[in-house]
Amino acid sequence: MSNYQISINRHAIAHALATVIALLVAASLLGQIARFEFGHDYVYGLVHLFNVDGERNIPTFFTVLLAALAAVLLVVIGLASREREKNDSRYWFALAAGFVFLGYDEAFQVHEQMVAPMRQLMGNTNLGVFYFGWVVPGILGVCALALFFLKFLLRLPATTRRWLLFAGALYVGGCIGMELLDGKYIEAYGENMTYSVLVTIEEALEMSGLATLIHTLLGHIAEASARVEFRIDAAAQPSLVAQPEFN
Repeated sequence: MSNYQISINRHAIAHALATVIALLVAASLLGQIARFEFGHDYVYGLVHLFNVDGERNIPTFFTVLLAALAAVLLVVIGLASREREKNDSRYWFALAAGFVFLGYDEAFQVHEQMVAPMRQLMGNTNLGVFYFGWVVPGILGVCALALFFLKFLLRLPATTRRWLLFAGALYVGGCIGMELLDGKYIEAYGENMTYSVLVTIEEALEMSGLATLIHTLLGHIAEASARVEFRIDAAAQPSLVAQPEFN
């Protein structure tokens, strides 16, 4: 039997993700400056390609990738925890399902379908921070999830719990907190460079929250001394075992 080890440095991964986020934010801001300050809306398609507020472009793909990676790590932790904390494994799997949905929503903007109905319910005018109406069910959903996961969070190691809460604060602060400010601003002043800056901050917080979550999950796996094996067994052939090590 042959053994192969894969060593994963979570700090290097976090640094790489942070670098990509910074580059995407910078590229998006440059594109918006070209659009609003110099009147160049296209620039060979680059403005849309790197616009963090756009759809089906590089920032969208990167965010979906982050959500997918987080979901995979959550599944790994859930599988490993079934032998140690059977009652908690369901929470890890629920989180994994949640991030699969978040990735799907990021790709196809499902939450945007709630904007028009919620605006009608609230009167359509002078909505202020609720201009993007989906934030109302979004806030209620976050509160419900906080109650559902509260006891689970309290059972986690202190370091993991703190970093998970920090990652959640970054993500929710971006997708809901900044969305409230964005809605109030765009209703009052319309879409301009200032609005683009606000949206860029929103998307940067969301991506940073996901990157922080990935770093936290890798750290949790390391602290739990989880061993993940990928074994291929075949007649008259050696087995392949991969043991990831998290630094």
